Amino acid sequence: MDYKKHFKGKKVTLMGLGLLGRGLNDAIFLAQCGAKLTITDLRDKKTLKPSLEKLKKYKNISYTLGEHKLEDFENKDFILKAAGVPLDSEFISHARQNGVPIEMDASLFAKLASGVHLIGITGTRGKTTTTSLIYEIAKKFFKKQKVFLAGNIRDTATLPLLKKVKKGDIVVLELDSWQLQGFGEAKISPHIAVFTNFMNDHLNYYKGDLDAYLEDKAQIFLHQKQNDYLIATPKAAHLLTAKYFGLLRHDPIVASKDDVPTDWDIKIEGEHNKDNIGLAMKVAEILHIPKNTVKKAVEGFAAVEGRLEFIKEKKGVKIYNDNNSTTPDATIAALKALAASEKNSERNIILIAGGADKNLTLERLIDEMNKTCKKVVLLPGTGTEKLLSQNAKIKVEMENAKDLKDAVTKASKLAKAGDTILFSPAFASFGLFKNEYDRNDQFLKLIKK
Repeated sequence: MDYKKHFKGKKVTLMGLGLLGRGLNDAIFLAQCGAKLTITDLRDKKTLKPSLEKLKKYKNISYTLGEHKLEDFENKDFILKAAGVPLDSEFISHARQNGVPIEMDASLFAKLASGVHLIGITGTRGKTTTTSLIYEIAKKFFKKQKVFLAGNIRDTATLPLLKKVKKGDIVVLELDSWQLQGFGEAKISPHIAVFTNFMNDHLNYYKGDLDAYLEDKAQIFLHQKQNDYLIATPKAAHLLTAKYFGLLRHDPIVASKDDVPTDWDIKIEGEHNKDNIGLAMKVAEILHIPKNTVKKAVEGFAAVEGRLEFIKEKKGVKIYNDNNSTTPDATIAALKALAASEKNSERNIILIAGGADKNLTLERLIDEMNKTCKKVVLLPGTGTEKLLSQNAKIKVEMENAKDLKDAVTKASKLAKAGDTILFSPAFASFGLFKNEYDRNDQFLKLIKK
């Protein structure tokens, strides 16, 4: 379709500019298409300066910063809602009452990109690794049509891909629960939907309602057609079949670590990553990609940044960056993976963890720390306070750090040859950092020094 013609002259409110690049790139795209754009964000001009600097040259943008105004949600062709904005926001409700459609970046792209094959990946954990692996496999095989990586990808927006995609191209989308709200609104689902797993997370956002979290995730398959595909790990397949019996177009295709040949030379650590490989292999089967191509892609695949990523070994100490583990379950998976890779029972992991509470239970995390950790260095935050309040259950020695620099320094002094330093927070980044990417970058910078 002629995307420029579609957006030219449209009155649009972009709710949530932010600093991560997604809102910014959507704003640039819409401005370039000639939309009459209003940008509104609760953050002030000073905080948003890096994003605002890049929008200075566009004269068709007006701003409401430091607050939202109801009038910005009236008499518009649509609202483009950022992922973190709740659907029950009073401003979104006001737009609906005034007959203004609510759109989101990835789902709006999916609606307008006709003839493009969409592969969507969601789940509580493993979606980034699975998405990246599917992308690498497809890119290695397909030559005539292009393969794009989009969705919940750092510094990128999906909507501007309309400038690049052509009929027959493949777009591999990592989709979190918030982005899938947009798919629910639009009543569309990707041609191939992949569901990695479902665990407790984001209960602070969903106010403790796990069913509401699952309902958003389920939008990845609830609007599929008869010739579409849903692939899931065994536990996820069982949950989805039980929960959405009668609403599924077809039974999920089950994929697991058991599908992965034992003689493949896999670089990424952990049994959970073998599940991710199994999911990617099933997608490759649907796309008729030969197994030898899949094998080459899998064996050449290294950990994605911030996902149990090996950084370096110094003086016999291995250092891993698992910054994106923002839940206890994710950190448990990392601890198990590294403990298994060392092939001994000795507790040799020095864990750097801690941060903001997400209203999740900590008992299993404490058990795994007790089993695998030599010492735990804790960053300040409400989650850390909650963890320390369960002192009677904690057997491993813990030490508080005032910030990340202090934590890295303390962990480095504690580590001896044969030990592993694992940065796997288990909590959110709120408070000490701008966002989880800022936390990731600060850690890498400290390790580099």
